[in-house]
Amino acid sequence: MTTAPTEAEATRSQVKYSALLGVLGVVYGDIGTSPLYAFKASMEHFKGHGSEAWEVLGILSLIFWALILVVTVKYVMIVLRADNRGEGGILSLMALAQRGVTTPALRNALALIGICGACLFFGDGIITPAISVLSAVEGLEIVAPHLQEVVLPVALLIIVFLFLIQWRGTHSVGVLFGPIMVAFFVAIGLLGAISIAKHPQVLLALSPTYAVGVLIHYKWVAFVALGSVVLSVTGAEALYADMGHFGARPIRLAWSFFVLPCLLLNYFGQGALVLSDPKAVENPFFLLGPSWTTLPMVILSTAATVIASQAVISGAFSMTRQCVQLGFLPRITVRHTSASEEGQIYVPQINAALMVGVILLVLAFRTSDALAAAYGIAVTGTFLCTCLLALVVFRRRFGWSRTTTLAVFGGFFIIDCVFFAANALKIPEGGWVPLALGLSLMAIMTSWKRGRDLLADRWQKDSLPLASFLARLPQSRTVRVPGMAVFMTGNPDHVPGALLHNLKHNKVLHEQVLFVTVQNVDVPDVAPAERSDVVELSPGIHRVVIRYGFMESPNLPRDLGALQEKGVKVDPMQASYFLGRDTLVAAAAPKMPMWRMWLFLVLARNSVSATEFFRIPSDRVVELGVRVAI
Repeated sequence: MTTAPTEAEATRSQVKYSALLGVLGVVYGDIGTSPLYAFKASMEHFKGHGSEAWEVLGILSLIFWALILVVTVKYVMIVLRADNRGEGGILSLMALAQRGVTTPALRNALALIGICGACLFFGDGIITPAISVLSAVEGLEIVAPHLQEVVLPVALLIIVFLFLIQWRGTHSVGVLFGPIMVAFFVAIGLLGAISIAKHPQVLLALSPTYAVGVLIHYKWVAFVALGSVVLSVTGAEALYADMGHFGARPIRLAWSFFVLPCLLLNYFGQGALVLSDPKAVENPFFLLGPSWTTLPMVILSTAATVIASQAVISGAFSMTRQCVQLGFLPRITVRHTSASEEGQIYVPQINAALMVGVILLVLAFRTSDALAAAYGIAVTGTFLCTCLLALVVFRRRFGWSRTTTLAVFGGFFIIDCVFFAANALKIPEGGWVPLALGLSLMAIMTSWKRGRDLLADRWQKDSLPLASFLARLPQSRTVRVPGMAVFMTGNPDHVPGALLHNLKHNKVLHEQVLFVTVQNVDVPDVAPAERSDVVELSPGIHRVVIRYGFMESPNLPRDLGALQEKGVKVDPMQASYFLGRDTLVAAAAPKMPMWRMWLFLVLARNSVSATEFFRIPSDRVVELGVRVAI
């Protein structure tokens, strides 16, 4: 006898279904659209040899084992276990690797690896929309060859439209992402299965002997081809980066039982088509089905590439916020596009920069084949950074033995190095683009971090210890006036410069004073019970420490209002906020190279004000300026 499911069970089932649908719509958009160009780009290297059957089987075998080893084993089975309180991604992994490390040199080395991976991720964020949209729209050439001239304008229109609607957020269109990607995966899997059924000998490529055979026979040519084979695993990093949104289990289930089978069916179907008709290598993805399916597949593929691009753009927004919270970038405008979802944000400056970068790439390279040269190096560079950080995490945090750690991650590191080296050969052809972008971003991040550290040292040397100030306060006969003053300070043990300037010019002190320090911690989010600490230093004077994780956006008035639960009478909307506005200049003997100093000063002058960043009411702010030389 069976019983009807309870309401709770039905709700859990609905949540699981929604999570799986969300995973398909967000996590697998990038890797799901790789069949549009990966097999085609890989076969380009063997055009001069006539695309013989064993060459086709060799490339398919390389793609198959890349998907199994890099995506399934490395990311799905192993790296997804390294969650930082449920969050994933290169910066989350960096924070996890740094936890408990007391050696400054090792901490700096881990930070540098994390920054490098983040910078390459931004490069991926520019290249993915360009190559994905171009490769989909190029299907119009199959529908009608004379439409070749409209490919570029149509791709540019789609890209511009995609970036112009970012300010609206993804919530309103997010519900469509999952079903569209389900239809896309079902369609490519079905077309591939039909082709395989006609030429089942293509399944011989499941044997690694064909992969080894093509590598041994062609040597250098095969090594160069690996730079295109790696395009089949682009988007693998998204599995880990988006873990915090959906959890590891839905990501694993969707990959193992739906995404991977559909991808393999399509890749092997393309191979079967080329075996029967070598001329189909010109565009095997769109030639896979009957002619009447070409236009619908162009439309469906374009929608899928827009979704893949949207996921990468949203990831760039989240990565930017993490960099700001971890102190690698200056304060930047972050707008929330959802009243209920904290993670749905829009960063105008990053959106504009990405749009300009994508448009320039499309105009410069013009075809997806040309862009393929620029794509792989960003992906493989991120793979290397993740592998190095994961090695530290699994050795220190999970207690793996040295032998096991080196055997597992040493093997992955060799694979990643081979893929990276193969893509490094394409630097003159376009691989310099993500490298140049990554180096530029690294210069920005390291210069900002170094400048902020020097500024903190200068503040500490010039500041008055808080204990000395409080000891002399009763004898100073300072006039106390009604109201509450909030003084922001980066060092809770020293008197804020804004307070000293206020006493110097106004010669009064409020009856209630809060010294507020905002701390960014290396966890994704901070529990409400751990959000703040309050200590009463003297009557009417409190020291407050408020903590935020690297996935959170600060909201100072909200969190100050919560102090009432700890016995502090606070009305954050009626308090006066005293902020220091420092005018930074280069010292006579600067401690940074001049180019770094110039970069830091430019970033500081263009950073978002503390008023906007901490969401402080602008009509309650008093700014007191001081000139600081570093």
